[in-house]
Amino acid sequence: MAKELSKTLWRTLLPIALSAGVAVWLFKKDIDMETLRSIRLDGRVIAGLLLALFFAFGRDFGLSWRFHTIADGALSWKRSFRTDLMCAFTSAITPSVVGGSALAIFYLNREGIKLGRATTLTLTTLFLDELFFVVFCPLIILIIPSDDLFGNEAALSEGRAMLLGGVRLVFWLVYTGIVIWTAILYLAIIGKPEMMERLLKRIGAFRIMRRFRAKIDGLADNMLATSQWVKAQDRGWWIRVLSGTVVSWFSRYFVVNVLFWAFIPSSSQLLVFGRQFVVWVVLMVSPTPGGSGISEWLFATYYGDLIGATAMAAILALIWRFFSYYIYLVIGIALLPAYFGEHARRRAENSK
Repeated sequence: MAKELSKTLWRTLLPIALSAGVAVWLFKKDIDMETLRSIRLDGRVIAGLLLALFFAFGRDFGLSWRFHTIADGALSWKRSFRTDLMCAFTSAITPSVVGGSALAIFYLNREGIKLGRATTLTLTTLFLDELFFVVFCPLIILIIPSDDLFGNEAALSEGRAMLLGGVRLVFWLVYTGIVIWTAILYLAIIGKPEMMERLLKRIGAFRIMRRFRAKIDGLADNMLATSQWVKAQDRGWWIRVLSGTVVSWFSRYFVVNVLFWAFIPSSSQLLVFGRQFVVWVVLMVSPTPGGSGISEWLFATYYGDLIGATAMAAILALIWRFFSYYIYLVIGIALLPAYFGEHARRRAENSK
């Protein structure tokens, strides 16, 4: 246990160092004492910060609700919250392209759910998250004009126009990938599971893929099991897991909305909300742990035209990261000793 705990703690050093470095850089580059003194902790600001904390909890409630539902009684609410928080912690210390969702199998298995079933549950949650973006991104694009959502490049300086053009390009590339991946998951879980199972096993039979054959066959079997299990669920189950997914993602976005309401009350709440879709899609391909460094810079730059003052944009970026990132580093580190300790005790009891 001590070895696993030590290894995990060491992995937290890089994201912490990156985040601290960016925070110092933003303070030295953009934040001045005059701007800090101009911020008054009046009722509106305090209410906004409390609401941000409430919606940060809403994100965890939504995901825990989903874990509790899809586990079909195998996970208590306490263990569902713990699984969610450990996934969030993993997301904070791994590159965004890996994320905590991919390691949910590991945490579900540690909570006593058999590996095959844990894989089934994780594939279901992955499909639900990707489906959220596939459905809601087009709605946001239809509601909000493109020049507002991505920024009017023609009206900006050359450097900023190139940046926003890059954000737009990355968004569409990643969103296209999300649509393709969601279509594959849909075919594997709901549409044509038997066909996808045969296709995967044929791929595993190729000479070049033989070393991965056992894993590919296992994935094919788990996808088929996931399909059979999902199709057996009733309408109420679907309402609960879809509601949990929407509550989680909307709460994550509302954190930014209430911060703008508190600090930049003149901003368009719809536009603030819509731009969160772009931010999170772009951050899906961040190579740094938890998007450290890139997230703060992207937020301050992308929302800069709505905030105005560069210093205030940097301050809001750091406050946003506290509620969406730093808090999970702290919670994760606090949970680690008890988490690994309980697992060690459970393993010792099972071995008797």
